[in-house]
Amino acid sequence: MKVNILKAFIPLLILSLFFESCKENKTDLLNRQTEIDLVMSAIHNSIGWAKNKDFGLLYSTIANDSNYLEVDPEPGVIRGFTQFKKNETFWGSPDFKAVSYDIRDLAVNLSESGEVAWFYCILDDINEWKGQPACWMNTRWTGVLE
Repeated sequence: MKVNILKAFIPLLILSLFFESCKENKTDLLNRQTEIDLVMSAIHNSIGWAKNKDFGLLYSTIANDSNYLEVDPEPGVIRGFTQFKKNETFWGSPDFKAVSYDIRDLAVNLSESGEVAWFYCILDDINEWKGQPACWMNTRWTGVLE
């Protein structure tokens, strides 16, 4: 009889250990949500800095190295922080005025390790240059953060 109980107990023990190991820890879920919240904050900071021309916020948000990559309709592909920083005179000009922005349909995906995130959304970036509209409307915006 002890053998029968042992035979029934061992598979149940193995199954319960298996299912327990598959459960996501609440702390892990909270940490993932915290990471996603940080990514969302970085996304907003990377566009919202322009309202007050807060270059400190911008530079603390984007990669300050050669891995930085930005694709714009004009001037095209910007490779690296050094090339990006050359645009500071444009953004800092009194002729440039950030009016507002709207991010819609934002989706953030976090890698299993939590070290890489990618996002996509629709962006309205409403600006003026010398008092004239200079806007990106209904723009597909994507990015990768590490």
